Formats: sequence, structure tokens, C-alpha cells
Amino acid sequence: MPTPAEYENRLTFYRQTIARWVPDRQATILVVGGGSNDRQVFESLGFTHVTLTNVDSLVGRTAGNEAALAAADAEELPFADESFDYTVVHAVLHHCKSPHRALLELYRVASKAAIFFESRDSLTMRLVECVGLGNNYELSAVAANGGLAGGLRDTAVPNYVYRWTEREVEKTIASYAPHVTHTFAYAHGFGTPCQTNAAAGVSVYLKRILLVGYRMFVMLFPSQRNLFACRIDKPAIPQDLQPWMRLQRGELVFIQP
Repeated sequence: MPTPAEYENRLTFYRQTIARWVPDRQATILVVGGGSNDRQVFESLGFTHVTLTNVDSLVGRTAGNEAALAAADAEELPFADESFDYTVVHAVLHHCKSPHRALLELYRVASKAAIFFESRDSLTMRLVECVGLGNNYELSAVAANGGLAGGLRDTAVPNYVYRWTEREVEKTIASYAPHVTHTFAYAHGFGTPCQTNAAAGVSVYLKRILLVGYRMFVMLFPSQRNLFACRIDKPAIPQDLQPWMRLQRGELVFIQP
């Protein structure tokens, strides 16, 4: 698990990216897998129409906001298409049985953009795993919850840490909505990839040397940083239809190129 200082770096990246990507503080926001940190981020930025959902049944009202913290499954959201201006998920997709399905649910429910924050499947992360400074399975999260929660779908089973690339996001969305073209935005932030249980067998000195090398490398190549954010803008119809598609009487039709 990240140290308090490292986690604050992650929240800073989260806050700064949301501030840049969602300029309208009156926009309706759905936060999937939400909790106290999400609440803090959106309250600090002055958003007033935020719905926080989670897989559990905790319910509470956010001061100054209209929405409650209610139960909802990220992989099967109980909302109609385009119910919210923006959908947001922070460090939750890798806890799902199907991260792709959860991402597509975010896309479906958003009318302007779907935004997610996860770890990037970069060359540096693969090297970090090889030398024992990173995990493929999130054992530490379950350990931090007394062995009772924090894993797959917030259970006691440690989840696989699914990491993303830009290309994978674009292929997933194109497969779901091939009739339109899409615009994507990406951001990369620095987060120390080390997890306590993964690094247990690595000497303190070697760990320090490796982390210094990691920091220097990602300063030169920002896209290799561990923290990864993506905004998927929802296309407008008919403006963003593929050249071979037309909208006729409310129906999509194929036009021979």
C-alpha cells in the first residue's frame, strides 16, 4: 500500500486532473466506487451535483451536494444512458471482475465524458514487477482491511492489478461504439509503484537505488509514469458518425464508401 505521502500525491494528481478536465462546477457527476477521498476531491473543487456510488450499502449525504453515497455495481450501473454529464472512477476498475465492462458502463452513462484513473501498463512497471517492487495481485489492500475486504469487488480475495495502455482504451471504446469517432485525452502522474508485501525481499539499499532510477527515468519520459488518467469524450451524432454511417429517420444506416 502507498504511504500517506504517496497517497497524497495520487490525490493531488486526481484533483488537478479533474479541475482541468471538468471546468463546469455545476455539471452532474457520477463517481463510481466512491468514498471519502472522492468526496474530499469534489468538495474541494466546488462541485455541487455529485452522486457517489459504491458496491456496498453505505449511505450518507455529502454536505452541499445533492447526491447520497449509495449502492451500485460498477459493472452494471442502475442508470439510463447518458444520465450524467460526466462519470468518474478513481483506482476502482482493477477491483472489478471485468474492468472493461465497468469502463463501458461509465461510457454508457456519461453524456459528455467518462474519466478514469488507474495504473499504466508501462515498460517501467513491468521492470518494477520483475525486480520485486510491484505486485500483480493486491495482497496489501486486503491485509490493510484485516483480511476481510479490499480485494476483488471489495472482498477478501486479492484482486489482480489490471493496468492500462492508451491503445487498449481506444480499442475497447471503438469495439463498443464503432459507428462514431472518438476523442481521447490522457494524463500521467508520478506515484511510487512499490507495495510493502512485494518489496519485502528486496534490500533497503537496492530498493532506494531502483526507486531513484525510476524517478529519473519517468522525469525524462512522462508517459512511463505509474499514474494514468483517461478522458473519453462522448461523440455527437450526426457530426461524429463514421464516414460510412448516416442517420436516417432516427436509424443508423450503412453508406457504401
